[in-house]
Amino acid sequence: MSVNREVKRITTHILQEMKNRGEKIAMLTAYDYSMAAIVDNAGMDIILVGDSASNVMAGHETTLPITLDQMIYHASSVVRAAKRALVIVDLPFGSYQGNSKEALASAIRIMKEAGAHGVKMEGGVEIAESVSRILTAGIPVMGHLGLTPQSIYKFGTYTVRAKEEAEAAKLKEDALKLQELGCFGIVLEKIPAKLAAEVSRSISIPTIGIGAGQHCDGQVLVIHDMLGINKGFKPRFLRQYANLFDVMNDAISNYVGDVKAKSFPNEKEEY
Repeated sequence: MSVNREVKRITTHILQEMKNRGEKIAMLTAYDYSMAAIVDNAGMDIILVGDSASNVMAGHETTLPITLDQMIYHASSVVRAAKRALVIVDLPFGSYQGNSKEALASAIRIMKEAGAHGVKMEGGVEIAESVSRILTAGIPVMGHLGLTPQSIYKFGTYTVRAKEEAEAAKLKEDALKLQELGCFGIVLEKIPAKLAAEVSRSISIPTIGIGAGQHCDGQVLVIHDMLGINKGFKPRFLRQYANLFDVMNDAISNYVGDVKAKSFPNEKEEY
């Protein structure tokens, strides 16, 4: 029996309270209305409209090709479905780096045209001006440190970041800077668990980990990965909660078989 209760929207303030009392934050990606409705209904705290749409929705090798217009399309679809979750949208590559006026314009478009609740940006001290300008307009900003996929050609690899002392020190400095600027949270991607724990303790805002161990204040995964829709992607940090590739493949094969065998539709399925 479903209980008809009023759904209370998660806010950045609620996320902060969750960190303060030690309650973990659950975050997943979604890129379309139907999937977002399921994710929201399951009790998700944050839905991330990730630029990973470039990979899982469009088939690109990296996140770099996706445009601001495409992100707005995906985000507006998700916002229409999300009744409870806070919807955060990635600012895509080229829409904020090096030009704070353009960064603000991009963020305003996402908030106005998609109806999103905030934006996420990759980088630390080097994007401080853009972060600051967006926050000044009253738009919530989530940071993203560690492995930043928009910089993949600079890194040249998707391996764990900040294993060396210098990079770890910079990451800690960047996290403090993002907090100081006013970010409401930070994603930590693919960094040593010990470093992630240290950062999570050293800042008062929530950290959301992906491949960053259990001591972050929350976790995020790409929905196509955790549902097993992506067949080949199996990094150590991924826990696969279903095997939808096989389920869907079997269902579709059965449909093809029934059509070919003339057993679908049958008389009960006719008008």
